Amino acid sequence: MKTIVDDNNVSRYLFADDVNLTITADSISAQGPTVDCVIHDLNANNSTVIQSITPADDWYGGKYTCAADGTWTAVADWVDPRD
Repeated sequence: MKTIVDDNNVSRYLFADDVNLTITADSISAQGPTVDCVIHDLNANNSTVIQSITPADDWYGGKYTCAADGTWTAVADWVDPRD
């Protein structure tokens, strides 16, 4: 798996290894067997892709930070948007 983190290392998106990410100055394109989308809120200037990670069991976008070594840390003030 791989995650896209913002400039605070907050994991915003999670993708399978077979998804190709194309990062430009304006956006990130994700293309693979089950996904074809453009992410407009992140780009080459404000995000990083961390690869070869195992996601947290209860991963949800914005709930965790992810270090370059794949270590997950809960975001203290995260509020579940599903509540």
